[in-house]
Amino acid sequence: MYIAIDLALTEQSRRVCYQDKQNGKTITEYRTPDRKNTDLVFAVYQDKKTPNPGYLYDDLGKSFAKTLDRSGRGNMEDGSLRRRQITLHSFRRFVKTTISDLGYSDFSEWFIGHSGSTYWTKKDLEKAEIFRKVEPYLTFLNIVQLERQGADIQTKVGELEDLNEPLRQRDKMKDDALAQLSDQLTYDFNSKNAGT
Repeated sequence: MYIAIDLALTEQSRRVCYQDKQNGKTITEYRTPDRKNTDLVFAVYQDKKTPNPGYLYDDLGKSFAKTLDRSGRGNMEDGSLRRRQITLHSFRRFVKTTISDLGYSDFSEWFIGHSGSTYWTKKDLEKAEIFRKVEPYLTFLNIVQLERQGADIQTKVGELEDLNEPLRQRDKMKDDALAQLSDQLTYDFNSKNAGT
């Protein structure tokens, strides 16, 4: 796999180091990449001479599948020999669903690249503000924060269980009292009918 990143976007010189094959010396020089109309910002080439953007998604998907296999996470879905549990599309579904569940359905359509509604016309600043609101739900880079949130949730669950326990005991006492009253009424009713 050959990965190319277009450094000419900023049109700044880049430091390049390489080893000269003839004399074995390390050479450092600055280069300003030439910019061509066919340059891609990020691409996986099928070969170095003729990149075909039409195959970009397939190539990235295959590379992603190989990465999953190497990391031990390349499991297939149940009963399928071709469909994986984790795919580039499953990330897309996760993002769409997460943003929609937060109440930003129109934004979710726009965010994943759908043209969306002609009636949903937010300015870029408004879109950026919505993104700031949903970003924490999409980003899993801050492990310490995730662990802290998990601990907070566990603490809240514990607190709710502690609050719930007296309610359960009171509910059980009421059930017992009702059962006792029911038994008493049944006994009294049966006693009166037996006596008449």
